[in-house]
Amino acid sequence: MGTAFINDVVLTDDAAWFTDSSSASLFMVPLRGPKDRLPAAAQVLPLTGQWQQLSGINANGVTATPDGGALLVVNSASGLLYRVDTTTGVATVVDLGGTPLTNGDGLLLEGRTLYAVQNRLNNIAVLTMSRDGSSGRLERNVTSTDFDVPTTVARSGKRLYLPNARFTTPPTLETPYWVSA
Repeated sequence: MGTAFINDVVLTDDAAWFTDSSSASLFMVPLRGPKDRLPAAAQVLPLTGQWQQLSGINANGVTATPDGGALLVVNSASGLLYRVDTTTGVATVVDLGGTPLTNGDGLLLEGRTLYAVQNRLNNIAVLTMSRDGSSGRLERNVTSTDFDVPTTVARSGKRLYLPNARFTTPPTLETPYWVSA
């Protein structure tokens, strides 16, 4: 395997799952090892099935499906959301009724509501997902003039928070960065 670009992580009941944006694979670290110690090495799960590895940033945001039976992984290069079987690595395209997740980045699942950050579009797609994560529908888009290439999303209380990566701004020591709420 070549150089990995570990991009995102989600914790499930039994493992930490990491996306690798430069190869068609996920990394998994069990949360419980022998005598409750974490193992030293991650296990690699190759992505197969309908997964398409394109040039650029591929596997990015990751979260569990609402029923916890699989993972949802957004591919930034294709704009597709995939449901990934964590045992086999088989990825199937999630039916979003034609809604692309162009520039898809961080994912946050709350119940059956999926928040999908679309970084360079300065947008959060808010979707309602089926229990098994095989389909979903766009409910609304959230934008803000305060967004400047947000890359992920987290909740605290009643608010969502998004860090702005500002990829459109050349970084200097004086470049300001902020979190949008």
